[in-house]
Amino acid sequence: MVASLLRVMALIRKELLAVLKDARTRNMLLLQPVLQCLLFGYAATLDLSNVPYAAFDRDRSTASSALLAKLDGSGVFHRIANLTDAADMQRLIDAQKVLVVIQIDPNFQRQLSVGEDAAVQVIADGRNSNTAGAALGYVNAAVESFNADWRGDHGLPPPPVQVNARAWYNANLETRWNLIPALVGTITMMSTMMLAALSVAREREEGTFDQLLVTPFTPVEIMAGKAIPAMLIGVVQATNALLVAQFWFRIPFAGSYVTLYVGLILFLLAAVGIGLFVSSIAATMQQAMLYAFVTIMPFALLSGLTTPISSMPPIIQDFTLINPLRYAIDLVHRVYLEGAGLDRLVPDLWPMAIIAAVTLGAAAWMFRNRLE
Repeated sequence: MVASLLRVMALIRKELLAVLKDARTRNMLLLQPVLQCLLFGYAATLDLSNVPYAAFDRDRSTASSALLAKLDGSGVFHRIANLTDAADMQRLIDAQKVLVVIQIDPNFQRQLSVGEDAAVQVIADGRNSNTAGAALGYVNAAVESFNADWRGDHGLPPPPVQVNARAWYNANLETRWNLIPALVGTITMMSTMMLAALSVAREREEGTFDQLLVTPFTPVEIMAGKAIPAMLIGVVQATNALLVAQFWFRIPFAGSYVTLYVGLILFLLAAVGIGLFVSSIAATMQQAMLYAFVTIMPFALLSGLTTPISSMPPIIQDFTLINPLRYAIDLVHRVYLEGAGLDRLVPDLWPMAIIAAVTLGAAAWMFRNRLE
């Protein structure tokens, strides 16, 4: 037993030296999670903080000015033009100078004063449906605020039904609160799978794989020696991403670090198993990189990172059941934002355990055939 552990430790040391001896590789592995978290945190966000809009106020009354003031004072909308001709609306939207045009009818204040409904037309650039939908939501919120103030100032009764919205686990509905914790699993899987996929392929390409045939290593020891270094690097990368989330973006951590790392280690076992299986069937490093990239892309797209799994077609939802990243992202979200314990994470843990057992078993079988 001791001799076997010593052999595995020697192989782990060899793998770490092979991966980390190059300064560029070290920087890429250690700085990549930090840079990607910063990039996604600032650039890949669905939050709108500066919406350019134009106002076509055909009423020019106190009421219409008050409504536009609600938009201007929201901190989201930035008025760049006051239109006097309807033809200018299409020109500004076609040139992408504005995202939204607000058109107020000539009888806006008069209709409000006599208790009639007053219409406000909102024209949005629908070429980016997500951005347009978010902007329309902000407009609706400003209009509701104006309605409440108008009723209060003119002694009108409030609407019979009022919605008091409250978001749990993300009070301000910030995109990065959902995105950055999910990157803990995504970035880790990409690097871990790539390292594991290149491990055996590198041995073949450098001509050292044949030397393993004459060593006292068993297939299980070779598997452990190849898997553990990739997992160690994955844990370091996940830790770097967590540090960025907590100390740079100030996203509060609600759960237990022990629970989180138990789930991440199980996820890394599944990711390494897939990578080693890819590595066992690839003859060269180029093939291993290609196979790993082809595998990673569908996993990332079908993980729920950017698109909810519930909105996918049923057949695609069934395919995501074999995707370990799907369970890892859900696990990180629930631990990080909800503070869930291991007892509530069983639906995510056991599928990853099955995926790890199947992929590691398949990789070990491939290694055994190669060695024999």
